[in-house]
Amino acid sequence: MSDKPRGDLTTRTVAMPADSNPAGDIFGGWVLSQMDIAAGICASERAQCRVVTVALDGMHFIRPVKIGDILCVYTEVKRVGNTSLEIHVEAWVQRDRSRNTVKVTQANFTFVALGVDGRPRKVPSPEDDD
Repeated sequence: MSDKPRGDLTTRTVAMPADSNPAGDIFGGWVLSQMDIAAGICASERAQCRVVTVALDGMHFIRPVKIGDILCVYTEVKRVGNTSLEIHVEAWVQRDRSRNTVKVTQANFTFVALGVDGRPRKVPSPEDDD
């Protein structure tokens, strides 16, 4: 396991008591939601349009997220297809008011780019950005 996050820091948020079970562990669904938000930001910036999540590969939680942890979500475009994008997402936490980070989970999210009509549209190539 890498000791350094892969990709760009896309979102940061504090894990709050309302998102936890009685033992103080944050619900996995909350972590998944934060990862989906960050992946959507990354995908929409690359596609330059609205995107929707269509799939994600399995997630394996490496360590729990605790109340008060700062969840840092990193994203990286892994693959661009004709109308789809695959985004690699890693979730890390800053714990105990330190700058040290610990990886808690990762997944690959797949998005489809949508046009104004709500139908899949071509993802522009990087050369179209010029």
